[in-house]
Amino acid sequence: MNKIKYSNDTNSDIYKDSIKIREIVFVEEQNVPKSIEIDDDKVNCTYFTLYSDEKPVATARFQVTSDNGIHIQRVAVLKDYRQKHLGSFLLKYIFKYAQEHNFNYVILGAQDHAQAFYKKLGFKVIGQQYREAGIFHHDMRLNLL
Repeated sequence: MNKIKYSNDTNSDIYKDSIKIREIVFVEEQNVPKSIEIDDDKVNCTYFTLYSDEKPVATARFQVTSDNGIHIQRVAVLKDYRQKHLGSFLLKYIFKYAQEHNFNYVILGAQDHAQAFYKKLGFKVIGQQYREAGIFHHDMRLNLL
């Protein structure tokens, strides 16, 4: 059974589980330096972790933007749980949360290889390609209104 929990507390188990997933996906698999992955913005974020049978398997976080949107970051799903629609399940949960809290839109920096995934969820590419942690990205936006 899948359950999603969220927290703003960097001392919570939800946050700690999120970090474990991100270290496996970004630091170990994608060779993102840990110093970049675990950043100073951590205290300004709300963390979401998806648990499958009590095991933390997917995560994302967001920060509130200055113009009433949310900026989703650090979307990660453990390798053995990919292709099971858990990433879209988690993001749709976050979209619902954002709508319930009257946010207007969602923005994120998508790794280029993941653009098709985000487009299926309704995101549109905005802006030019850029490189972050050695990986090509594009910003993408989804209007919630």
